[in-house]
Amino acid sequence: MMRWIKRAGIGCLGLMIAFAIGGFFYLRSLNLDSQPLADPGSTVASLDFMRARVPATRGRVLAVVSSTATFPGIDKRAGFELTELSRAYYVFLANGYQVDIASPSGGEPPMRTDDDMVAADYAFLNDPQARTKLTSSVPIKDVDPSRYAAVYFVGGKGAMFDFPNDPTIQKLVRDVYQSNGVIGAVCHGPAALLEVVLDDGTPLLRGRRATGFTNAEELFLVKDAHALFPYLLQDRMREKSVVFDEAPMYVENLVVDDRLITGQNPWSTWSVAEAMVVALGHTPVPREHTGEELAMQVIDTYHREGRTTAQLAKATRPRADKRLLLMHALVAGMGGRLGEAYRLQALAHD
Repeated sequence: MMRWIKRAGIGCLGLMIAFAIGGFFYLRSLNLDSQPLADPGSTVASLDFMRARVPATRGRVLAVVSSTATFPGIDKRAGFELTELSRAYYVFLANGYQVDIASPSGGEPPMRTDDDMVAADYAFLNDPQARTKLTSSVPIKDVDPSRYAAVYFVGGKGAMFDFPNDPTIQKLVRDVYQSNGVIGAVCHGPAALLEVVLDDGTPLLRGRRATGFTNAEELFLVKDAHALFPYLLQDRMREKSVVFDEAPMYVENLVVDDRLITGQNPWSTWSVAEAMVVALGHTPVPREHTGEELAMQVIDTYHREGRTTAQLAKATRPRADKRLLLMHALVAGMGGRLGEAYRLQALAHD
C-alpha cells in the first residue's frame, strides 16, 4: 500500500496529516520502531503455520497469474501482485494441497512487489521450489482441469487485460466449477470470471454475490483509469448482474457464495485462501494473524461500529500494524475526510 500512496501524492498529504496529529513529535511518540518490518531473509521454516503443515494428500490447487507486463500501448507496468500469490500459496500448502502456478502465456510472468511485504512474501522469494514453479509457470492451454480441486486467480492490473477473454481460462473455470471444485479470486483476479458461461448457458456470475477491486480504489490510484482500462472491474461485474459487495477503500472484504469465493483487494488474500480451504471441506491450520490483518480488523471495526469500539478492538490487538493504520489515515485525508483521518491516526497511537 505504501507504493500506492506514494504514487498518489504522499508529500502534500504527509504535511496535512502531520499538522492534524500535532507534528513531528507526535509522530515520534507512535514508536513505530517497536513494530519492526518483516525480515527479507524470512524462509518457509520461519512461518509458524507451515510448521503445522498437513501432509500433501488432499489434492491440487492451481494459482493463475497474469502474463501482461504493461498496459497495452503505453509503458505503464501491469503484471501480477506477489503478495496476492505468496500468502495464498502457503495457505494452500499448509492445508494439505499441492500448488501449481499457471499463466496465459506460460514461462516467467511479470511480478510486482510492494514496500510492505510480510514474512510469507519474503519466504516465497527465498523458496527455490516456489520460484521455480513461478518462473516456469504452466501455459493455461496445457492445464488439465480434471487435476484440480480448486483454482485461484491472483490479482494485479495485468489480469484486466489477459484474463477476461481467454477461452482457455473460461474452460478451466467452467470445468472445475462444474466438477464441484472451488473458484477463488482476489482484487483484479475476478476479471477471469466475467465471461464464463456454464454448460447450461447460465453465466457463472449472474445473480451471484461477489466482490473485487472497486471503482473508488482504482480511481484513487489511477485517475485516468477509465481511459487506461477497457472497463472498471466493479462496473463490469455489475453489468454481469453480480450482487457486488463493496467495503470501504482498502479494507479487507471477503465474499463467499457457495463455491465462488472473492476478495476485494490485496488485504483480502489470507481470508480468501482460508475460505477456499473451508469450501474444500477442511478447517484451516492455526495461523497467527499478521500485524496487517490485526490492523484491518481494527479499521473494519471503526467503519462498522465507530471509534469507541475500534479503540477497544485496538487495545486487544497490540500488534496491529501502526503503519497500516496511518496509511488509512492518509487515504482519508487525501479524500478530504479530515475527521476520519484524525480518528484513524489516533488508533495508531492508542
